[in-house]
Amino acid sequence: MDRRPVVFWDSGIGALPYYAHFAGRNPRETVICVADRAHFPYGTRALPALRALLERLCGRIVARFDPKVLALACNTATVSGIAHLRAVFPDRLFVGTFPAVKPALEESRSGRVILIGTERTVEDQSIDETARRVRPECRVLKEAATALVAFAEERACGASAEERLAAVLPALRRCEALGADGLVLGCTHFLFLRDDFIAAARECGGGVRIYDSVDGVTRRIESLLDERALRAPPDAAPQGGRIFLTGGAPPEPRWEAAAAAAGLSPEAWPV
Repeated sequence: MDRRPVVFWDSGIGALPYYAHFAGRNPRETVICVADRAHFPYGTRALPALRALLERLCGRIVARFDPKVLALACNTATVSGIAHLRAVFPDRLFVGTFPAVKPALEESRSGRVILIGTERTVEDQSIDETARRVRPECRVLKEAATALVAFAEERACGASAEERLAAVLPALRRCEALGADGLVLGCTHFLFLRDDFIAAARECGGGVRIYDSVDGVTRRIESLLDERALRAPPDAAPQGGRIFLTGGAPPEPRWEAAAAAAGLSPEAWPV
């Protein structure tokens, strides 16, 4: 039995849907979110600089929270840095959020799926390697969606339903135009727009299925907790969670709203 926390870490709001899904299924676990507000976005950074940033912040997270599992709730950090972090912190357990390309390809009837994410994520060769291993005859069409990442981070929580739908519709139109029947949400920020993607898919005829990695990440953490006997005591009281925003500035109103939707109150962490 282990009372140490599970930490979800992202460059912004992307950790919150993963936190909420895991905490809802595991109420006795202590769960912490870290949002690297001070260094958002990750997806446009050069690889060496990004890895150095991830290593530095991971060291701070380990020193302060001593997590029993550290979940990179960020596709960019996962594809660019999880192997590096595992090498630098070999005594820590990491879980990544790799884009859900595998199930999208396995279920595709057209043989074409579209992956949208940050520049860094869609450029990573691991995506192509996964596609070749799963279904080499299929195509993964990769598109950077930098503006949509910014919209999800900065505006989605206060946007109208019409604005959110307008923001995601172009991706569904692209699926239609290219004959793709799967759209992989390759940025954790897009989980805040998941219902809008589903509504847009219906508006475009219902032929495109939306894929994300939330359930898979929760199940992977749960399996590690069970395999390593790291579960919180069964008689532990429900713990609730906390969220820390890097940088010394007070939480902005959009952060207050996003965290409140997950039942949290954001705290500034000047690292």
